[in-house]
Amino acid sequence: MRPAKALCFALVLLGGCALRDKPDAAYYHMEQGKLPPADVTLSIPGLGPCTDNPDRRLQLNSSQPVNVLTHGCFGSSGQFRGLAQVLAFQGQQTACFTYDDRDGLAKSATALRNAVHQLAEQTRIPQITVIGHSQGALVARKSLTELSVVPSQRQTSLRLVTISGPFNGIGSAETCGKQWLGWLTVGLLPVSCYIVTGAKWMDITSASDFIRKPGALAPEVDDYLKIDTDERNTCRREQDGRCLESDDVFSLDEQRNAVIESFPRSRRVEVRAGHVEIVGDKRKAPLKLITTLQEQGVLSRTAPDRIAAFRQMLARVYQDESLSPVAATSGR
Repeated sequence: MRPAKALCFALVLLGGCALRDKPDAAYYHMEQGKLPPADVTLSIPGLGPCTDNPDRRLQLNSSQPVNVLTHGCFGSSGQFRGLAQVLAFQGQQTACFTYDDRDGLAKSATALRNAVHQLAEQTRIPQITVIGHSQGALVARKSLTELSVVPSQRQTSLRLVTISGPFNGIGSAETCGKQWLGWLTVGLLPVSCYIVTGAKWMDITSASDFIRKPGALAPEVDDYLKIDTDERNTCRREQDGRCLESDDVFSLDEQRNAVIESFPRSRRVEVRAGHVEIVGDKRKAPLKLITTLQEQGVLSRTAPDRIAAFRQMLARVYQDESLSPVAATSGR
């Protein structure tokens, strides 16, 4: 294989990454919703509010559960602002973990593990739920494996939720994982893979130890919800009835992993949704994810008398015209 062709294969790896939005001051803050009053301010490396606000201090109620959201590649805390707002509407606290998506995944997972440890150590939080999407799903699960995560003097339980994670390796990355091609290209293939994706290229192929030896979950993990997405024939961006950008990033074969799914306290749910659609963006609310999380007991159900207000919040936060009162009355 020619080095140029090998580089083309490596470039495909970025297909699953959403473009990182520029920080926008309009998204520096969140609505309070039904959040409990904060009684502690924390400065924990890697953790901060789910906005792009440069002030990364966390304002939390130290005795209530917290959801730690972990973005995928080319992501940011601000891209999870919408989901954090959904949780806040139901009175559920969030923090967002931010990391360099070009680092090796084990390095990022260790940083997340340390952040969760400090969060448990510095509060009386009874439960921490770590939620990861795409590459963030790999980081989230790895962070909660093997050794004890929670300080021994704390009684904090852990819950894990992964969404659209390529736990069986990224198919388009297989070229980077073939050592013989590295030799054949006189070392140019590994260099190309590193230039495109960073140090993580060694972790995302089916041949990597990160994928082949995922490790057992830590003893404090009481529950693991694995959400896989059937992304076939989904579209991220349309114009005049034509799909301009596919939302089919990872196949079910790339997401399924028998070792991970055999964890005794795990359950798997399959959702027909696109890769970005499942977590939403600034134009579309993640209705399928909200329904799934409510059905699985991760997100509180919306009280009947608050459903209208909930829809209004989604339309406002996600700028989703399909949820506006006009769209509702017109049957859209």
